[in-house]
Amino acid sequence: MDHAVTVLRKAGIARSRDLERAGISRTEIRRLREQGVIERVGRGLYRKSGAPITERNDLAEAARLVPGGIVCLLSALRFHGLTTQSPFEVWLAIDRKAWRPRTEHPPLRLVYLSGAALNEGVAEHDVGGVRLRVFSAAKTVADCFKFRNKIGTDVAVEALREYRRVHPKHLDALWQFAEVDRVTRVIRPYLEAVG
Repeated sequence: MDHAVTVLRKAGIARSRDLERAGISRTEIRRLREQGVIERVGRGLYRKSGAPITERNDLAEAARLVPGGIVCLLSALRFHGLTTQSPFEVWLAIDRKAWRPRTEHPPLRLVYLSGAALNEGVAEHDVGGVRLRVFSAAKTVADCFKFRNKIGTDVAVEALREYRRVHPKHLDALWQFAEVDRVTRVIRPYLEAVG
């Protein structure tokens, strides 16, 4: 029992296969659940009972379910505090050829990217012991214009306005990611109007 608690304290949220690799069998996992030592937070996901729940728990659970996923668009805007939107789904960017996870909780919204659009502008954060990969604020704003048909132009403009207010001296980074996403011609008139 102590070993399971130590593993979960270190990992925050662990997949059942991670617990098995640490030497905890499925029978022990079931027994620990029945005793109330650990709790199931999703299909194949466990955490220590009584662990604090934050607003970023869904992001941590999604990161465990989709190890190669990167938090993007509305979820990344929320993470960086650049929107008033509160998405009910976790938006993740994955490689075009990656395995597509099936899960009910947390609800996922997948965006398929490749090359530089997937690999640039990624920052790692620690959320309750879980390594969370999130696109930077500038990359997220550029992505909002790239996927404006999915999230809405009004959301993209709001994100641009907030980014300019919060990061007025980092417009070069925004232009860099607009070039990566090939949306410089799209974003220019909005930036001039906001400016």
